[in-house]
Amino acid sequence: MEYGTEMFDMIIGMFAFGIYDFKERSLLLAKDIAGKKPLYYSLAGNTLVFASEIKAVVSHPSVSRNLNIDALNEYLTYDYVPTPNTIFKNICKLEASHYLIYKDGRIMVNKPYWKANYLHGDGYGNLTLTDAVNKLDELLDAAVRRRLMSDVPLGVFLSGGIDSSAVAWYAKKNSTSQVKTFSIGFSEKSYDESDIAALVAKHLNTEHYQERLTAKHSLELIPEIIPRLDEPFADPSVIPTYFLSKVTRKHVTVALGGDGSDELMAGYPTFVSNKFLNFFSSMPKPILNGISSVAGWLPPSDRNISFDFKVRQFLKGFESDKRNAHTLWLGSFSPAMKQQLFTPQSLAAIANHNGLGRISDYLKEVGGIGDFEQTLYVYFRTYLQDDILVKVDRAGMYNSLEIRAPFLDRTLVEFLNSLPEKYKMKGFTVKYILKKLMGDKLPTQVVYRPKKGFGIPVSLWLRNELRDTMEQCLSEQKINKQGLFNYFYIEKLKKEHLSGKRNHRKLLWNLMIFEMWYDNYYGKL
Repeated sequence: MEYGTEMFDMIIGMFAFGIYDFKERSLLLAKDIAGKKPLYYSLAGNTLVFASEIKAVVSHPSVSRNLNIDALNEYLTYDYVPTPNTIFKNICKLEASHYLIYKDGRIMVNKPYWKANYLHGDGYGNLTLTDAVNKLDELLDAAVRRRLMSDVPLGVFLSGGIDSSAVAWYAKKNSTSQVKTFSIGFSEKSYDESDIAALVAKHLNTEHYQERLTAKHSLELIPEIIPRLDEPFADPSVIPTYFLSKVTRKHVTVALGGDGSDELMAGYPTFVSNKFLNFFSSMPKPILNGISSVAGWLPPSDRNISFDFKVRQFLKGFESDKRNAHTLWLGSFSPAMKQQLFTPQSLAAIANHNGLGRISDYLKEVGGIGDFEQTLYVYFRTYLQDDILVKVDRAGMYNSLEIRAPFLDRTLVEFLNSLPEKYKMKGFTVKYILKKLMGDKLPTQVVYRPKKGFGIPVSLWLRNELRDTMEQCLSEQKINKQGLFNYFYIEKLKKEHLSGKRNHRKLLWNLMIFEMWYDNYYGKL
């Protein structure tokens, strides 16, 4: 009431809200700078319908459920539908760091109140590494301390990686009582980090809770999770995240996590891969084709982030403009694959065939900065906003657990964005400044171990426990009746995967999740 839209400069936490001004007869919708909380809306005639879940929006009689074929095209690439699109034609997601004003039957304003600044300003650009580490210490300490404020029991997710371990360290520093930490383990060793999490818990003397997620339990959770999702979402780590939230909620109501660190400090293996991108891009096309052919002979593995998987994903980065490489590395279907997957009718209905136009839009927003910073910005606006934060928010809220992310405190985001590349990535060392900060606070094997992710053995399950489910979701009768996809291509993917000739887990899981979502919203075919 006092500051109007200037209030956004004063808010540093997570939010999504609507405020109706009875005097001005206008509605204000707004979302935090990272997009941690959901906000969907639809302009139906002269009515604006908005909610935190699509299922609430589509329940309004004026809102249609027409499938957005362009959003489906994007989903197949990204494994999620990137903002502001949704899987429905006439429903949008409010973008992170944006506010919208609706008045007199129309949207008057829809624009950002905050923009990421990578130009090394705010007095941080000239900091020495030592001073930058000290400043990170100060800001992370304050960010964790703010998120420990709670009237209800509180704990920390502890995966065994440096991000959650750093949050746990600062939580212990700022807590008057013993900190509760939570982790889960897997029977498949290449996916399991529970021993490292237990090591950190012992090092910090936390009250540690740990449970094991079995294949049987994971499969039981799929029908519990998928129908609740508003859009198709093909990141399988939503299953262990959901299970971790369920375990955590038995003991606390609020949990702190390490999300956001990878996107702000180049923490993914893809940033290391990017070092080789220019070298391989300069190779003649015949040589690249030869390397691709050799990669096809690599024996497939069901292990987490196996060598054959990394090689094949890396080669996908050359199928488009190199600025799209990171999206193709993280995602599922490349533009060439979708030409085979879609029916001619579907292809004719799609406006942007490669589904990568969102990347160009974001690069235009931050023109004039280096390639490294541009890549960080794309991660912040796509993978963080529409994958990581969606996964964590839904997994938590479906279990009535609030999950807070200290690394996404506005003061910390702005500080890290302002730092030069050499403080975030030095040689092949990612998250360099965070490792310098935590080097004397955590066990060495935690600080310098490679990133593992939070996956589940989907590849193995598709050949065994999930095989019947896959066959039902991707049956010839169903696919042909639906009319969106070419069944012969899907059949080829299934046969190659089931025979062990190739590992198509990402592609088949992506299609399965879409079909489960489709059945939930449109009924089984």
